[in-house]
Amino acid sequence: MPVEALIFDLDGTLVDTAPDLLLATNHVLAEIGRPALSMAQLRAFVGHGAMNLIERGINATGEPQDQATLKRLHKHFLEYYGDNIAVSSVFFDGLDRMLAQAEARGLKFGVCTNKVEHLSVKLLQELGQGRRFPVIVGGDTLPVMKPDPAPYLEVARRLGVDPARTMMFGDSETDILTAKNAGVPVVAVTFGYTAKHVSNFAPTHMIDHYDEAWPIVETYL
Repeated sequence: MPVEALIFDLDGTLVDTAPDLLLATNHVLAEIGRPALSMAQLRAFVGHGAMNLIERGINATGEPQDQATLKRLHKHFLEYYGDNIAVSSVFFDGLDRMLAQAEARGLKFGVCTNKVEHLSVKLLQELGQGRRFPVIVGGDTLPVMKPDPAPYLEVARRLGVDPARTMMFGDSETDILTAKNAGVPVVAVTFGYTAKHVSNFAPTHMIDHYDEAWPIVETYL
């Protein structure tokens, strides 16, 4: 069936958010006297939500902390990150050209992310792309997160598109598993945030740059 919508992961797929996520993570780590994470560490930890990011950062820099401390740091992380969400974050190169080509063919766009919904909405709005992505399902939108297929299927439902007429773009094992669980093709970007190269997880397609994306999408139209 022809594809009618492209559904994207956010961090590491649509937007290079690592610089601002690193600042926010190191901000809360400093609260408990921990050393700062490197960019390489941060990129390997992103993808499972802010609480998981913080916990992995804590465990990488010292002893684990109790749940009360984690909840406090999570709250402070969200506050700091919300105030500094688009300082250095930018869309990946070539993405705008590909989206324009897709729009010209009438395709719809949505976002399926494990980032909390209100921050996902705020990020895209501050980057001037809120209208382009009318449906955003975040990690707290439903009771479950990716790789459960429910958030992805909810994006398709809100877009008014049969999930079988969608395809996913992602940058991690989580995204590839989500697409497989939803029964849709997935284009894995190789420039995102993952501890292991996406080729390890057998995506349908891989791209090194968004200039390579449109020829793939066209084969599904």
